[in-house]
Amino acid sequence: MKAWTPEELAAFGDPDEIRIASLRPDGTARKAITIWIARLGDDLYVRSAYGTDNGWYRRARASRAGTIHAGSRTADVAFEDADPAVVEPLHAAYHAKYDRYGARIVNTVVSDEAASATLRVVPR
Repeated sequence: MKAWTPEELAAFGDPDEIRIASLRPDGTARKAITIWIARLGDDLYVRSAYGTDNGWYRRARASRAGTIHAGSRTADVAFEDADPAVVEPLHAAYHAKYDRYGARIVNTVVSDEAASATLRVVPR
């Protein structure tokens, strides 16, 4: 399996927001949406603030492939289910990165509902 380089981890894990798009069955990219991303060690994660029923999450989980964009960088990625063991450390990573936006907003990505809709984003 391919791993993120330190430069890629910084390029995609450091910005507050990235653009993410899943692939359709024919391999074309869907419309990208803006989303928060969190880094945990050498891994990147995204969460659906509104749980597993959110359209982008369902499509990403079904396709298992897509692209992410940050600034001028783009990467082809795979979407994997997150290990349940990362729930609490990932909550902490989201708090560390986004608490300045206030509890009302941050709580949407550190809820049990969001934790159940967490994807690990890996390079492909």
